[in-house]
Amino acid sequence: MSGASERGIRVRRAGALTTVQDCGRPGYAHLGVPRSGALDAPAHHQANRLVGNAPAVAVLETTLTGVAVSAECDVTVAVTGAEAVVRVDGQPVRLRAATPLRRGQVLEVRPASTGVRNYLAFSGGLSVPRVLGSASADLLSGLGPPRLADGDVLQLGSPVSMERREGCALGELAALAVPGLVVHPGPRLDWLASPGLAALADGQWTVTQDSNRVALRLQGQPVHRRRGELASEGLVSGAIQALPDGHLVLFLADHPTTGGYPVIAVVDPACLPACAQARPGSKVSFRVAGGRG
Repeated sequence: MSGASERGIRVRRAGALTTVQDCGRPGYAHLGVPRSGALDAPAHHQANRLVGNAPAVAVLETTLTGVAVSAECDVTVAVTGAEAVVRVDGQPVRLRAATPLRRGQVLEVRPASTGVRNYLAFSGGLSVPRVLGSASADLLSGLGPPRLADGDVLQLGSPVSMERREGCALGELAALAVPGLVVHPGPRLDWLASPGLAALADGQWTVTQDSNRVALRLQGQPVHRRRGELASEGLVSGAIQALPDGHLVLFLADHPTTGGYPVIAVVDPACLPACAQARPGSKVSFRVAGGRG
């Protein structure tokens, strides 16, 4: 092989769930295809800018337990997102910084200590097949490349001449805490019993273990809603459904495009990166936009 075909990385430890992600597949909901894409978009963009890529280039997204890869060529890498120890050949290197890797060196992202997901960008970007214009792995539909496995080799594109930004502030620690998430009234707010959205603002919920890229499942003081069923309706990222038992589902990037439970509220898009970093067991609260209840 020669040229760009020689550029690649090899997966030494895939971790619990590591996938390829970019900005996703907007515009295909009418075909039943979710947007997908990196859950923590600011961290995704920051990693790319640190290595001189365009912000939308495909990266690796890890989940809780990190990943280890070896360089098949000389490459620059950056790791952003969750707080985690990053090492090259066993030696610590900076998180959220451009790090040169020589051919044969191993970069390891240890398990996250705060937050859930890390993003690994490589100069030149990951060169993987695209489906409907995106390289993102969608866990719900199965579109895109499969989740990484030990021994996988991923090809890299050719680096382009873009300015690296060592001090990028996008997606840093602010996205790792889960503050009061700002919510807007949903289309089925009328399905909530009195006092409406104030029931969300007055409560606190716990992220459960069965949360994933599709949704956060939240348990807490039950939200009372009317009885009955709805025909399936369209869903968006951030939609909050009230389940019959009073608990909540907060949909993320791999969400289904339709659903039958009432959407009582929608999380403001600016708060979705915090949702991406919400660990099982962490507490979530809500703040109604404009103070409406």
